[in-house]
Amino acid sequence: MTNKQDGITYADAGVDIDAGNALVERIKPAAKRTARPGVMSGLGGFGALFDLKAAGYSDPVLVAATDGVGTKLRIAIDTGHVDGVGIDLVAMCVNDLVCQGAEPLFFLDYFATGKLDTDTAARVIEGIAEGCAQSGCALIGGETAEMPGMYPAGDFDLAGFAVGAMERGAALPDGVAEGDVLLGLGSNGVHSNGYSLVRKLVEVSGLGWDADCPWQDGTLGAALLAPTRLYVTQALAAIREGGVHALAHITGGGVTENLPRVLPDDLGAQIDLSSWDLPPVFNWLAKTGGMSEAELLKTFNCGIGMILVVAPDRAQVLVSRLRDAGETVTQIGSVTAGQGVTYSGALL
Repeated sequence: MTNKQDGITYADAGVDIDAGNALVERIKPAAKRTARPGVMSGLGGFGALFDLKAAGYSDPVLVAATDGVGTKLRIAIDTGHVDGVGIDLVAMCVNDLVCQGAEPLFFLDYFATGKLDTDTAARVIEGIAEGCAQSGCALIGGETAEMPGMYPAGDFDLAGFAVGAMERGAALPDGVAEGDVLLGLGSNGVHSNGYSLVRKLVEVSGLGWDADCPWQDGTLGAALLAPTRLYVTQALAAIREGGVHALAHITGGGVTENLPRVLPDDLGAQIDLSSWDLPPVFNWLAKTGGMSEAELLKTFNCGIGMILVVAPDRAQVLVSRLRDAGETVTQIGSVTAGQGVTYSGALL
């Protein structure tokens, strides 16, 4: 009997199953450290199981969120600094969940690339695990898709999916009223929105990602890759303290577009722009692009990553609790009659 020549394999077509298996083994310890009450099974099965009763809920309502990192990925890929984008991915999902009053329970990720680089993928997913650990959220599963011909060499894409829960009747926003106080929590930089404009402004500046950063030590690329701040545990503690009527995650659309999403139709907000200092990164972006204050406020977070709408008689207690938890907290304004956000003072 003659031996037949081996035929074409999946690897010949560009999909390396062994690399995928190696990635799963490498990330298992990272996923394991995110385990929390309620996790029944995680990586390795066709689905992941979670027990809401074991997580402490008696009459739960589930809340789901999905998001990505946007073109911030382009900077991470081009600089090779991919370790923080996993934190960004988690933050963009779980910071949204907590605005509904929900506790994030578990997280799944989707990592897609043309050719799997195990080290790059592992660094990204280990960042996801870090974001989950900081949020009390279990990394319970995910998908790594190797798709030759779909992505240029070295490129990848990310998506995240978070599921949380709250007891029935605890949903936010709830009880927002004229005179409520607005507490702004400091951001950690640009976070994960507006990066198409950021990249355009860096191009206009003539600087490369490896150039010295104009506003702090280190490179420009590293400064712009500062991970999105996670507000979950602090926000949940504030909600438990009492007096929180709403939370607004300041993402794409900035303060101008996001704060009205949690206000009743007949109420607006007045914000004093002089109540906090604009972080240097936004000053540099504005100066580089000749941006107006209004454009800055509807594009970037401008130094405020989350806004809490709170009862006036609870404001000082909540400020103290949030500062004790490590937050930079500023009373930035109040809820008013009317619609939309109006500003006083100057940001630039």
